[in-house]
Amino acid sequence: MLCKGKFYHRFFLLFCDILRNKTIFIAPLDWGLGHATRCVPLIKQLMENNKVILGVTKTTSFIFDEEFPDLKKVNLEPYNIRYSKKMPLSLILLLDSMRISKVIKKEKEQLKMIIKEYQIDVVISDNRFGLHNANVESIYITHQLNIHAGVFSFCATKIHRHYIKKFNHVWVPDFEEEEKSLAGKLSRNSGLNNVVYLGPLSRLSFSDTVVEKFDFLCLLSGPEPLRTELELLLVNNAKHSGKRICIVRGTQSVHTGNLPENVTLMNMPKAADLSRLIQNSETVICRSGYSTLMDLHHLKKKSVILIPTPGQHEQLYLADYWKKKFDMRVVQQKDLPCFKF
Repeated sequence: MLCKGKFYHRFFLLFCDILRNKTIFIAPLDWGLGHATRCVPLIKQLMENNKVILGVTKTTSFIFDEEFPDLKKVNLEPYNIRYSKKMPLSLILLLDSMRISKVIKKEKEQLKMIIKEYQIDVVISDNRFGLHNANVESIYITHQLNIHAGVFSFCATKIHRHYIKKFNHVWVPDFEEEEKSLAGKLSRNSGLNNVVYLGPLSRLSFSDTVVEKFDFLCLLSGPEPLRTELELLLVNNAKHSGKRICIVRGTQSVHTGNLPENVTLMNMPKAADLSRLIQNSETVICRSGYSTLMDLHHLKKKSVILIPTPGQHEQLYLADYWKKKFDMRVVQQKDLPCFKF
């Protein structure tokens, strides 16, 4: 059994001694980049005393090829979850449940082969439901012990916990104390006895180096097509502003169209560069995805405008929670045509 511990602040420095001299397989969900980025500090700590193998998809390999070029990587079945402009995410997932079930079944079969081929001792899954096996220690990472999915919240939470209980341990990247919590009700535990709170996870770091300063730094993230839609809205708004604006696109695709002279585009800057950009920009504009929020908390960024992804109840809840708890400003995407930099 793994021992319990609190990893607040320098959380991962206190990893249990049992995670030594093991072969560990760790893989995040390919739903945007956040699940991959928050695994980075865990992987770095695990590498000190263990052999680490990464499970990747086309999406998550962007992060892991940059951070861990020398680690062995194994391709996994992608979840390929996409948003819709017309339907809430909960309904999309319900309609897509048969396909997702096939992905979960496929990744379970893949894991059996991976365990056998690489002699895996421990499996760590960040929100990939099928990455557990009775023959190894199986750990699940999530900040959502309680799912916010509108009218489907109760059913979604029950289904999620059905999968959670298949793992030996659940690691929650949040503070255990309710008054410190970054995820609010999402991460509160009730009825599960295998939960360990790690504290917030971020791959970013403080820097004294000053880069070009911007009035606004826009961090784009999440699946398509809403990522591109947000990019186009922000670029269009920037045409009518004299402010210095940087847009971090979070993709390797090519931006098409005319770009205002006051706008700088970056695709996927390295962690050190992104850290400096956040610290040296007056205001950050971003989605209210949990991994992004953990990064902002870690860098103590106060001037933030949150634009929750339309139809995603989790981000709508987090935006409202951070507005009340941390005095963040919230702008709905439908209101962006009237937004002024």
